[in-house]
Amino acid sequence: TALGCLFCLSAYSQDKNAPWKGEWISADQCQSATNTWLIYRTTKRLYEKPQSMIARIAADSKYWLWINGKMVVFEGGLKRGPAPGKTYYDQIDIAPYLQKGDNTIAILLWHFGKNGFSHANSGRAALLFDAQSPQGNILSDTSWGCDIYKAYQNTEAPFPNYRLPESNIRFDAREAINGWYLPSYKKEMTVAVPAGKADGAPFGKLVPRPIPQWKDYGLSAYKDTTRHGDTLICTLNYNCHATPYIKLDAQNAADTIRIMTDNYNGGSEKNVRAEYITVKGVQEYENLGWMNGHHVWYILPKGVKVLDVKYRETGYDAEFSGSFTCNDEFLNELWKRSARTLYVTMRDTYMDCPDRERAQWWGDAVNELGEAFYALSPSAQLLAKKGIYELMNWQRDNGTIYSPVPSGNWTRELPLQMLASVGWYGFYTQYYYSGDSTWVKELYPRIHRYLHSVWRTDEKGMPVQRKGDWSWGDWGKDIDMDVLTTCWYYLALKAEKEFAIIADKTTDADEITAMMKKIEQNFDSQYWTGFVYRSKGHVGADDDRAQAMAVVSGLAHPDHFHSLIDALKKEYHASPYMEKYVLEALYMLGEDTFAIERMHKRYAKMMAYKDFTTLFEGWGIGAEGFGGGTTNHAWSGGPLTLLSQKVCGITPTSPAFKTFKVQPQMGSLTQAQGKIVTANGGEIAVSVTVKGKNTTVKVNVPNGSTATVILPNGKTKTVGSGYHTVK
Repeated sequence: TALGCLFCLSAYSQDKNAPWKGEWISADQCQSATNTWLIYRTTKRLYEKPQSMIARIAADSKYWLWINGKMVVFEGGLKRGPAPGKTYYDQIDIAPYLQKGDNTIAILLWHFGKNGFSHANSGRAALLFDAQSPQGNILSDTSWGCDIYKAYQNTEAPFPNYRLPESNIRFDAREAINGWYLPSYKKEMTVAVPAGKADGAPFGKLVPRPIPQWKDYGLSAYKDTTRHGDTLICTLNYNCHATPYIKLDAQNAADTIRIMTDNYNGGSEKNVRAEYITVKGVQEYENLGWMNGHHVWYILPKGVKVLDVKYRETGYDAEFSGSFTCNDEFLNELWKRSARTLYVTMRDTYMDCPDRERAQWWGDAVNELGEAFYALSPSAQLLAKKGIYELMNWQRDNGTIYSPVPSGNWTRELPLQMLASVGWYGFYTQYYYSGDSTWVKELYPRIHRYLHSVWRTDEKGMPVQRKGDWSWGDWGKDIDMDVLTTCWYYLALKAEKEFAIIADKTTDADEITAMMKKIEQNFDSQYWTGFVYRSKGHVGADDDRAQAMAVVSGLAHPDHFHSLIDALKKEYHASPYMEKYVLEALYMLGEDTFAIERMHKRYAKMMAYKDFTTLFEGWGIGAEGFGGGTTNHAWSGGPLTLLSQKVCGITPTSPAFKTFKVQPQMGSLTQAQGKIVTANGGEIAVSVTVKGKNTTVKVNVPNGSTATVILPNGKTKTVGSGYHTVK
């Protein structure tokens, strides 16, 4: 390993936009094959310990960083890319880990080497490291050493399904390079070779990581461990992203330990697994590729004595700062499982599920981003903003948008999911609840192009249904696509109108208003049968989704509400994805008692699986699973939003909850409490008690905010910051 130049560092705040001086580097023998692992080392000498030094680090695809033998980053990097051909980079202050004198920097890199539903492969395994200061730099170049780490290998079949860019990981301890990341390691490494210029091909323009580094919970003991034959079954505290660890004493070398979770066949498709090949004697191993599930299985050969097993949970750096409880334990558990499902489907992007796909389907993301405001701390809101940019940056030349993105092997559009994304429950909710409009002006032209160049309307102003690449409205049967298309398009226009105002596009706003009015004027004549909303071409039972969307969009006429209530009490066709909107419609119709009843009925079978801490893709497992039937699926947590937003009644009336209302709809409940932390860090806490016909609301209003409390009897009171009781 070559020594870098000597330099002296004092307190320094790096310009994060400084021109790149480091270059992409790789190993001389590297062919960038699927599942390639590389190790990098360099040593730099400092005459003084710096107070600040920002390292900009990029990799295709993931990296682990040690400085002076201490772990600094556990799984750095984000899946590619922020836009086609672009790559994210991390910004890490490495000063706390540096010292006066020699400093050893070591990096392990995992190159996925294939496309997936959440990753676009650059085709090259490489690292970029750039830490600059006025006194000197630490830059990736040919002064670094780099070798292929041959201990990391592929397993034999079966392999993870094609949606995942990650591979199974086999680690052959016979090929291990012990202590390669420590300062004391003396063996010379092969000189690194250039792989490309920063901001150049094949990695493209570099974009700063817009979300926090992962939260590392450290190695923890399993909840319990049991042995069944050759399998050690270890129970996790809850469904999470886990990297399994084992310490063992092997009588023989070349024995294979297999590691997987109970989610290995999650959603009917193969997930990731791991293998460890032993050396003789005492050894320990942590599999760095995360898995998820409720149990970790270690399948052990004869002659292996297990000394210890643990796991490391990592995840998105957000806290469960929101909460909900009431006098109905079923609903408490439903909120809790919804929150756990939300968290386990967050990482590089919002995901539909953490096993089968790990992919940012935007129908799921719409439900997730809404839940985040009620369950998680404000840092979670950055993930939705990242996703918004990705969705619009991947817009095709013909104006269409599609998800999941980023993606290297999927380009099919689901029109209704895209309308939901850019619309009221997607982009607009992200803006309004967070108060962050910084992206609106930049992305507005792309949103406008999608809604007005891609979509067409007929002479009555109704959107002409587009099949796109996959005409999909929901899992299940009896889906009235025409009505759903009109409602989703109307909600997209409703959001776009607000964005046009923010973007100073007053002419656009006027034109959008006229389009909305035309839909409003013709909606009943187009779809109302006298009993329900139904398109002429719809075959099958009346669609509960269609009735719900007519209500939540605001297109349903109040004169029809009674009939719509009857329909929503009769029809049960929605999957958990669209059930969120059915339940919301019931609250909007004043049917809060039945909303809770329906929530119980719909989620009863799912919640009856007591060993699960997350919610399912469908209403049950197996044949009732829908779409493959994952048991940790993002879109199922709609009740979380509604229990906090409708039961406790916490709803913003201006961006970022600067003003908000508390209008509880308790239904059959007699007691409920809810808490959220707003984008500004203020805590809103609400407690509602019902005794007979009397309702008491206690509310904590953050500094600088105003709340309007609306009781069921119509009494309204507006209060400022502080604790208040309204009866």
